[in-house]
Amino acid sequence: MGNFIINSEDHLSKLIIEKGITSWNELIEYIKIIPYGRNSNRTDSTLVISENKGTCSSKHALLKKIADLNGAKDVELIIGIYKMNSINTPKIGNIFLNNHIKYIPEAHCYLRYKGETIDATSGTSDFEKIKKDVMTEKKIQPDQVGSFKIKYHQDFIKNWITTEKLNFSFDEIWEIREQCIKNLSN
Repeated sequence: MGNFIINSEDHLSKLIIEKGITSWNELIEYIKIIPYGRNSNRTDSTLVISENKGTCSSKHALLKKIADLNGAKDVELIIGIYKMNSINTPKIGNIFLNNHIKYIPEAHCYLRYKGETIDATSGTSDFEKIKKDVMTEKKIQPDQVGSFKIKYHQDFIKNWITTEKLNFSFDEIWEIREQCIKNLSN
């Protein structure tokens, strides 16, 4: 991806610059090393910095905002739904095996720039691990990582349960998914 200097006078860019980060590529590397964890407010991008943690959603929303604020308008924020399983997401553990299901559709956010996918969720995140399991993708805006993303994901799962004729309720699947997220946070 092309590099650019972060020099906008807005509050978010200044917060990044105060950390000694002055370029896009430096920011991506910095975001990757911030621990994975849910922020106290899903849509406040500054919390990734102040709470020193973030999810795929909050980290990539912050990156998209910085790109926009600094004139890199061709960076896209993507929500992808992929077949989360123990192969492409090993840290979830044996929860699917224990519940006799192969996968759960999981919403994952990442960036796309001129056809290149950037996943800054962690230092070991690699979009190639899930690429073949992506079921659908949608471009979103940073303010859509909160309630919009949750509803989009939940509606997708409800439809998947019906289409696949699964013997699980939505609440049961969502609880299994929440355990997966908890395992990822550890």
